[in-house]
Amino acid sequence: MMVEFSPTPKSFSIFSQDLDEASTSQFQQASELAIDTEAMGLIHGRDRLCLVQICDPKDNVACVRIDINQKLAPRLKLVLENTAITKVFHFARFDVAALANGLDIKVKPIFCTKIASKIGRTYSPRHGLKEVIMELLGVELDKQAQSSDWGRSEDLSEKQLMYAANDVRYLLSAKKKLEGILKREGRLELAQDCFRCIPVFAELDRQRYTQIFEH
Repeated sequence: MMVEFSPTPKSFSIFSQDLDEASTSQFQQASELAIDTEAMGLIHGRDRLCLVQICDPKDNVACVRIDINQKLAPRLKLVLENTAITKVFHFARFDVAALANGLDIKVKPIFCTKIASKIGRTYSPRHGLKEVIMELLGVELDKQAQSSDWGRSEDLSEKQLMYAANDVRYLLSAKKKLEGILKREGRLELAQDCFRCIPVFAELDRQRYTQIFEH
């Protein structure tokens, strides 16, 4: 049975540099939050963090634009470092490193839908967000704005904003589906062990270590 979603989020807020007090309080009350980031590229230290997206279980979405020389976002840090809230990502390794590198935010605890998919959905070689969301939830994501200029000084385009919102809107429902598969197959504990390792791998990426587990 597929989950039904509205075409747009229940609420959609865009902030500059940090969350406001009201949204911070709202997100602090959630037991889990979906998180994503957008950057100028994929190399930490060279390509800066530009956007952080959050969605709560009630489909309230917030996007925080990060300034070019910004180093801190205290309210965002408060939410993302709250150990009572599970932060759900797709390919958390990149986002966790980007948040640490850009805003000195150390995220935990973590659930990664990409890792969960690889451990649980062993019948499929397709573990990208688009494929996972389509199979589990019956929603087709539009990824056209993925490779675009997230650091532009003017307002983000409507296509960019909808892309950013949709990358987090479905993660919590996907997490629930993937947890069901992992429990059924007896692999949930293994996945949870992997989630706990993510900050270590993210830090290795930040420091440009490669192949350290090779012989």
